[in-house]
Amino acid sequence: MTGNTEHHEILDNNDTNDNQQPGRHRLDKSVKRRRVLIGGSAVAAAGGLAIAGIASADTSTSESSSSAAEAKASTSTSATSGVCTLNAEVTEGPYSLEGALVREDIREDKEGFEVQYTFTVVDQANDCEPLADALVEIWHCDALGEYSGFVGGNGHTEEDNGTFLRGGQMTDENGQCSITSIWPGHYVSRAVHVHMRVHTEVTLTDDSYTGGDIIHTGQLFFDPDINEEIQATSPYSANTTKETALADDSIYDDGGASSGLLTLTALGSSVSDGYKATLTVGVNSA
Repeated sequence: MTGNTEHHEILDNNDTNDNQQPGRHRLDKSVKRRRVLIGGSAVAAAGGLAIAGIASADTSTSESSSSAAEAKASTSTSATSGVCTLNAEVTEGPYSLEGALVREDIREDKEGFEVQYTFTVVDQANDCEPLADALVEIWHCDALGEYSGFVGGNGHTEEDNGTFLRGGQMTDENGQCSITSIWPGHYVSRAVHVHMRVHTEVTLTDDSYTGGDIIHTGQLFFDPDINEEIQATSPYSANTTKETALADDSIYDDGGASSGLLTLTALGSSVSDGYKATLTVGVNSA
């Protein structure tokens, strides 16, 4: 990325929503996709953590990726404080539900390859400092492409309790939180993805939350080569619906981490061993 000081505003009115079915899903909200580069740089020194604009898909194993992670941290700490990239704002899709469970593990009994997410939220409105006490919520389909609360949308019949593969965690003083799930499956019209919302000022209940403001709505994406291997492996291979490639997805704009592309680190020698997935999420709380 070059040192261009121009601000970029991208308005996409042609985003294709997740596969909707009449009478079952509420209407999608079309929102403006933003990728704002402040001060001509795409990184910030925020607790020595890599900012969204410099992250990219990492297909290495845990051991071999350590030097790359150190290099990213070194790059970040040399950058100018207060310069960061806002992650793309995109549609939340028709499969969102209110009142997500606040929990670290959202898998329940769903089969699939483990994904250990770590998110770092930084706030452009506060000199790109880590944003503490924010609720990071994610939701996605299972290996067969079905969302809890909407089972049957991808042609399968299974138990639907409205909560599997949905949930969130509060960020700590470093703006970080961790969530454990599985690699998503696929369904017609969309590349494999995860939905995300970042909330502030929520009130926690015993296992959920009330109130608050949504300050970021985005989606997360995966390295296409790794995904291809995973989708061809059981239990994902039981899903015979047509899959959309990442390059052909209507939401992902090839913007790397600023568009939600996760940094992946293998947990073992096989894709079935799972992955660590990290992303620094640039938001604006103002």
